[in-house]
Amino acid sequence: MIRYVLAPFARMVYRPEVHGTEHVPLTGPVILAANHRAAVDTFVIPVVAPRPVSFLGKAEYFTGRSPKARFVAAFLRGLNYVPVERGNAAAGLAALESARKVLNAGGAFGIYPEGTRSLDGRVHRGHTGVGALALTTGAKVVPVALTGTEKMLPIGKKIPRLAKVCVRFGEPLDFSRYAGMENSPAIRRAVTDEIMYAILELSELEYVDRYHKRPGEAA
Repeated sequence: MIRYVLAPFARMVYRPEVHGTEHVPLTGPVILAANHRAAVDTFVIPVVAPRPVSFLGKAEYFTGRSPKARFVAAFLRGLNYVPVERGNAAAGLAALESARKVLNAGGAFGIYPEGTRSLDGRVHRGHTGVGALALTTGAKVVPVALTGTEKMLPIGKKIPRLAKVCVRFGEPLDFSRYAGMENSPAIRRAVTDEIMYAILELSELEYVDRYHKRPGEAA
């Protein structure tokens, strides 16, 4: 229902500008690595992508017993969200393991290498989890650039507004030349930087060579 009814309806209403969907392999494992502008990004990408895309979702979204909670859980499963525990020391490893399961099954997995939404509109240094995923699974990486979603769903708002949104899919990046080197921190860093540079070129935004910090976080 989400795939064949809601997605076409959302495209008709919000009319996103989409480029490069031909770059997304229709079969086999692929990582869609995107910059992150708004909470709605995780809905926009699956709606415009030419194949189902899985994202991680907080496990508590899937465990409620009320009718509303059950509806939310069913909706997220329809969008291929994968539940993962957060807020503990092993959360990062659990997230990567969940992502690997999707990719090893031949699926498409969406990830935001910056780790959090950009509040200043710039592209920031990526965390190396995306590099580790690409190296350990052999999946190709399709860079994705999002612009305008922060206007579609500003912070603090719950209902998406009509706004000009653009999604650009870049050519797949192949890191098979690094086969067997996935345990090298330097190689994971190099792969991640290459992915971030591809996102940067697509987005035409400004780049900041440091991790993004939310207000109040230590630098």
